Amino acid sequence: MYIKQAYSVLHEPWRYVLGLIVMFIGIQIGGIPLLAAVTVKHLANGGNIEELTDQAVMLNVLDSNTTFFYMLLSFAVGLLFLIVWAKYVHKQSFTSLTTSRAKIDWKRMLFAFSLVIVITGALTYIDYASNPENYELQFNMELFVVLALIAIIMIPLQAAMEEYLFRGYIMQGLGVLVKNRWIPLIVTSVIFGGLHYFNPEREKLGDIVMIYYIGTGFFLGIITLMDRGMELAIGFHAGNNLIAALLVTADWTVFKTNSVLKDISEPEVGWSVVVPVLVMYPIYIGIMAYKYKWKDWKDRLFGKVEPPVVSSQEVLDIN
Repeated sequence: MYIKQAYSVLHEPWRYVLGLIVMFIGIQIGGIPLLAAVTVKHLANGGNIEELTDQAVMLNVLDSNTTFFYMLLSFAVGLLFLIVWAKYVHKQSFTSLTTSRAKIDWKRMLFAFSLVIVITGALTYIDYASNPENYELQFNMELFVVLALIAIIMIPLQAAMEEYLFRGYIMQGLGVLVKNRWIPLIVTSVIFGGLHYFNPEREKLGDIVMIYYIGTGFFLGIITLMDRGMELAIGFHAGNNLIAALLVTADWTVFKTNSVLKDISEPEVGWSVVVPVLVMYPIYIGIMAYKYKWKDWKDRLFGKVEPPVVSSQEVLDIN
């Protein structure tokens, strides 16, 4: 039902292809302030422009809070481009892009957000209490307050951009093109995971970490299709990223922030990859399935996406 909604808007393939190009341009435009600020600061400190081709150098020129804000800004700009394109080129409402329900269910979004915050927070506390030597307490009230303000405002926009792009725009567009649900689920999950290939985590843990990223794409895609809307995926994504930014950071993660704790242990690849994908995600799906009484798993995940049947009376009305 969720993918099928694209039939009710302008859904020719060229609109989606151009839309992806426009959104890419939007994200690049959103990244200009970071590039400009880093370049000015780096040159003022006596550096040379060639050094900025090294991502590690570029992300350490400014203080972490400023860098964090500028990184998230590009996603916010990309989200704006996506919403405007969908509205004026596809003639699609924000609600239709978000959910198959008559209106966006903010309670669903809040539930998924709270679920991941509580469970991740509890697991982190247990690990910290059991292995305090693996963590460094780096809480600084002044820096943390600024970080929290940035994170609370910007991370939901960053998470929403990724969800509206993959589980919304691409999934709907591809779904009406191939007329099924399983191909959009696979394609969006693999592309979503693949775009994280250049994250610092991959460089630290190796290519095996891609199982986690692609697995996360499948998890978010499954709950979107089963719930017939993106509210749970958006809420979960935002909550997961928010707690990652505020609670625990590490030198090898994409979010190097002024969080409460810093993980100084040597990461275990098995734990980092296998547990979330094979243990935690099924648990989250089980909780959501029970709460929202999901049924028809086969049809919702693998069923056909067919255009709505137009009655003879509707044809006469159109003519």
